[in-house]
Amino acid sequence: MLDFAALDQKQTSLAELTRNLTLGDLKNLTNEMIDQMLLILADARDNDIVFHPVDPAANDRFAANPADITLAWTLGHVVVHATASAEEAAALPTSMARGVPVNDRSRYEMPWQDMKTMTQARARLEESRRMRLAFLNAWPDSPHLEIVNEPWPGAEPVNAVGRFVMGLLHDFHHLEQMQEILRQSQNTPEEKNS
Repeated sequence: MLDFAALDQKQTSLAELTRNLTLGDLKNLTNEMIDQMLLILADARDNDIVFHPVDPAANDRFAANPADITLAWTLGHVVVHATASAEEAAALPTSMARGVPVNDRSRYEMPWQDMKTMTQARARLEESRRMRLAFLNAWPDSPHLEIVNEPWPGAEPVNAVGRFVMGLLHDFHHLEQMQEILRQSQNTPEEKNS
């Protein structure tokens, strides 16, 4: 896995972290990330996916419903959110790599309330793997890495490789959250008695 901790601690930049990555590297990193998420879910059960954890730091400033801003996310919510973000981070650089500048979003997130079983969560992760790899397979042999995109106003512009890796970075930021939700779920009295 890339050293995302060094990036978070500002010991390196996204440009430096991604400078020598190849298309093959991006595919390997994608598989590694999905495998890591599936590993976290390896012993999870259906009730873990819908368990509502305690999260005093919950703050979803992009929530469509103001009542959801401080809502602690279920594991199902994290899975659908992370995969939607990474798929957007895979879709946009495909156009960039083809020489087409992008300025819009390309995002769909299924309703998290519909994610109710571990079978669904695992299937969503495998579907996301397939989609991300398909986007990478659509890159030309000589990608246009001179095309850059400002991911959000004021952000440092990134090329196709950097934009793709931003999706993996976003996934990385949710790994610990997934582990904590499972820890809480599997340590509740109801779980211990089942």
